[in-house]
Amino acid sequence: MNEKQRGILLVLSGPSGVGKGTVGKKLRASDDNISFSVSVTTRGMRDGEIPGVDYLYITEEEFAALEKEGKLLESALVHGYHYGTPEEPVDRQLAEGKDVLLEIDPQGAQTVIRKRPDCVSVFVLPPSWASLRSRLEGRGTETREQVETRLRNAREEVKTVPMYDYAIVNADGPEGIEKAFLSLKAIVESEKYRTSRYSGLIPEE
Repeated sequence: MNEKQRGILLVLSGPSGVGKGTVGKKLRASDDNISFSVSVTTRGMRDGEIPGVDYLYITEEEFAALEKEGKLLESALVHGYHYGTPEEPVDRQLAEGKDVLLEIDPQGAQTVIRKRPDCVSVFVLPPSWASLRSRLEGRGTETREQVETRLRNAREEVKTVPMYDYAIVNADGPEGIEKAFLSLKAIVESEKYRTSRYSGLIPEE
């Protein structure tokens, strides 16, 4: 049977602070065929982030130019900053048979779900609102007011869960992260065997 097929576009989303980046990194480390789509953003770089690895950091003017030229698969204004996914590298890697992981906010995820109905969308949930608050406060990158804004936004974002194909919970601690990772990995593995992805070509010999 011909195993050559187009890659899977995997959309991983959830509220700020839910840990989708941590779960996504574990998934990428477990599978060499999964490529990470690096988003562009107008926000500043946080401690520990690496340009070109975590994000591509650009100016508002550069972002506006990408949007005007139609080079973004999705874009969104989140907490006062612009974020977007360059479309060309995503399509190129999918055509090569690579699975492409997008770790994006719910606004951008909804755009991709509408534009690419064949994508696999996964929403990451916190185990509780108290846990999400603790994570946001613990990372120390936002003011108290910003934390409250993110929590308010998160309550609205969770209402969009029915739009997604799957939902997983990223519980607290290493065991919680491991369980969320294994759930995500199982989703990707099962999606590879959907009949809609079957090439339909069987060799004579």
